[in-house]
Amino acid sequence: MIYTIQNQHLTVQIEDLGAQLASIQDARGREFLWQGSPESWNRRAPILFPIIGRLKDSTYQLDGVSYKMPNHGFARDLVFEAVSQSGQALSLRLDSSEETRKVYPFDFSLTVTYTLEENRLIKSHEVENKSDREMLYELGAHDGFRAAVSQDSIQVEGMETVRLYGMDQDNLLTPPDREVSARLPLTPMTYGRDTMIFDNPGCARLHTAQGEVVISAQDFLYMGVWTPDRPFDTGFVCIEPWSTLPDGTFMGRELADKPGVRRLSPGQKETLLYTTSICGTN
Repeated sequence: MIYTIQNQHLTVQIEDLGAQLASIQDARGREFLWQGSPESWNRRAPILFPIIGRLKDSTYQLDGVSYKMPNHGFARDLVFEAVSQSGQALSLRLDSSEETRKVYPFDFSLTVTYTLEENRLIKSHEVENKSDREMLYELGAHDGFRAAVSQDSIQVEGMETVRLYGMDQDNLLTPPDREVSARLPLTPMTYGRDTMIFDNPGCARLHTAQGEVVISAQDFLYMGVWTPDRPFDTGFVCIEPWSTLPDGTFMGRELADKPGVRRLSPGQKETLLYTTSICGTN
């Protein structure tokens, strides 16, 4: 099911499958969100939970027990329940189930709320630990935006350079190995890697012909910039605030070993949010 929230600046659609964004249009009806394509990438803006990225051998460990998990976790492929809606806000919730506990042995609730304020879309993620033990989790976004990959760029604000993490032949992270300009091209293969990943993103500004998309992500420690390596301009780029780093060669296999992994005591909840501002041209 598709839900719509809107104000005089933006009309936003959200899908209950994965609680993902389906559309972001400005007052002139211009679409800023990638709409999916079988030739390049069929998704649009999946939520990454309870893990981010690719796991080595599709496996993680928790207290010495191994669990299988698909890339980016399971939330993106499950239907969320709408729990509240107004003209400018929508909340959807995913609760743990017998199926999720097979791969992630915690009771949890993940509530995603979208709120419009002028030209800003605020997306908050409230995670609650309903288990009787400490819960570890990762949370990230994977929002795709329309862009001319060969022409447009991203500026990481407040920084002159960023240090990119490396990747081995299996796309597992290696320590930062290259310092580059904070005005990034939209093609990670410019630097010989699948995804550009860097620390402390704060705010990233995507410059396109139809306007700017500004991601303010102070609640998130890391950011990824990705578009698939294709012999043609894919027409989109993903800007991805992440709480935690994906699997890497310099960290252990336990979920607790992941840099940035979030921890909640029994009954505890916390909220991570980021803001997407649409600044269209006249």
